[in-house]
Amino acid sequence: MWCHWAMLRKRGSLILCGAFLFVAWNALLLLFLWGRPPIGRLGGGGGAEPGGGEEWGMGKGKAGGSNLAGEVIRLAEEVESELETQKKLLKQIQSHRSLWEQQKESEKRGSEQLEQELRKEEQKRVQPPQGPKSPQKPNGAEQQQQQQQQQPDPHKPLHPDATLPPEHKPNAEVENNELPGKSEGDPTKSDPQPVIPILVIACDRVTVRRSLDKLIQYRPSADLHPIIVSQDCGHADTARVIGSYGSQVKHISQPDLSDIPVRPEHRKFQGYYKIARHYHWALNQVFNTLGHSTVVIVEDDLEVASDFFEYFRALHPFLRSDPTLWCVSAWNDNGRDGLVDPGRADLLYRTDFFPGLGWMLTKELWDELEPKWPKAFWDDWMRQPEQRRDRSCVRPEISRTITFGRKGVSLGQFFDQYLRYIKLNTEFVPFTTRDLSYLDRKHYDESFVKEVYGAPLVKLEELHGGGSSLKGAGPFRVQYSSRDSFKGLARNLGVMDDLKSGVPRAGYRGVVSFMSRGRRIYLAPPEGWTHYDTSWS
Repeated sequence: MWCHWAMLRKRGSLILCGAFLFVAWNALLLLFLWGRPPIGRLGGGGGAEPGGGEEWGMGKGKAGGSNLAGEVIRLAEEVESELETQKKLLKQIQSHRSLWEQQKESEKRGSEQLEQELRKEEQKRVQPPQGPKSPQKPNGAEQQQQQQQQQPDPHKPLHPDATLPPEHKPNAEVENNELPGKSEGDPTKSDPQPVIPILVIACDRVTVRRSLDKLIQYRPSADLHPIIVSQDCGHADTARVIGSYGSQVKHISQPDLSDIPVRPEHRKFQGYYKIARHYHWALNQVFNTLGHSTVVIVEDDLEVASDFFEYFRALHPFLRSDPTLWCVSAWNDNGRDGLVDPGRADLLYRTDFFPGLGWMLTKELWDELEPKWPKAFWDDWMRQPEQRRDRSCVRPEISRTITFGRKGVSLGQFFDQYLRYIKLNTEFVPFTTRDLSYLDRKHYDESFVKEVYGAPLVKLEELHGGGSSLKGAGPFRVQYSSRDSFKGLARNLGVMDDLKSGVPRAGYRGVVSFMSRGRRIYLAPPEGWTHYDTSWS
């Protein structure tokens, strides 16, 4: 449109210029006629002025009158010729103006047609395909063919081929936060394909690009997994990075950037207060404004594995149907290389510890937590028994996220010692085709307790002695009986030793499972454990 306006201005200037030349030419012609010398002597020397030999109007008599008439006629002919020339010039200007108007109308129609076509394409892309408007019913053969085309394959997994690149994976159409393809019921069976958005919590890290690049690379469908980037802090450079992804992500900004009044001793924790405020606002946007029923939260310093989306899609029906689960996490707090089994990327656990760092929750849980959401330290608040309410999360043997953000409000707490060494899964596991019914609490607890307390009880010295006194490949059990004994054993075995509300990281029923020198080890309380002691925090 700007180009069209510039062309119109240029053509209007040419028309005005032509009109100005026409007027100026006539003005010059009149000045020329007025400035000619008196016609008394048009030929030879002498003057018509007094004292010039002949007085004005006197002298040549008849001959002077004849010359005057001839000169007037000649001038009239010149004027007439000049007027004809100017008339032709005006006609040319008018003809060019007509051509310009026609070209202008043609370009306007072309622009309108192009805009209409773009709007139609946009509507086709956004709206699901509509059924035929005609009330006529197809014949039997046509009806059978249409039913075969419309009937989805309920047994087709999201990733039929783990090696299939993301650009070749189909994008399905979204309707009411679900996609046809599966039936409700047993979570191990097929159910409707849910829309699970990814909420990226961002602030002032321009390295959010690393996180977004992997999310976009690995997601199987933009419709099934819209990416919502919620930005706090108002950092312009980070906003430009997020904006560079265009329609691939939805960018929302937390509007309240003011400082939060805190107690004097908590001024150094201002960042934690702002993070809690941001989470509260962002989750309200996802659930209450955008109307989603489930969300996976990642932060701007997390990189995801290739089967990140497959993992959450497979566990989504369990989270929806099992009241003893309240989250699914992609993170293993003890997921360092050497502490995990590299050959069991498919192994999943229940855990009483809230891991975070790439986790899924439902709107029902948010409706429960939102009215009492804390002003700061939201993750430790989640780990309190009043919020956990004896519910568990699911976590993997090998993490599906890693963090690359050493600098933050925590000032690198645990990063150099633990987080930087977390192993990211590199083997795509088609979880949606696997039987995950072993995660059901009743069956899981029975099997878990049997395996842990059926394992031989060994001492720390035996594990550190090179394993010469240990028989078999494991698993083995190391027992703790107090807070201090747990922390001492954890440090010696290389696992994280902190407890939150009495719960050890990655623990379930007080047991921490990990690998040591190629053997499965269970760091466990005495048999008959019943509950956590919150005084151990």
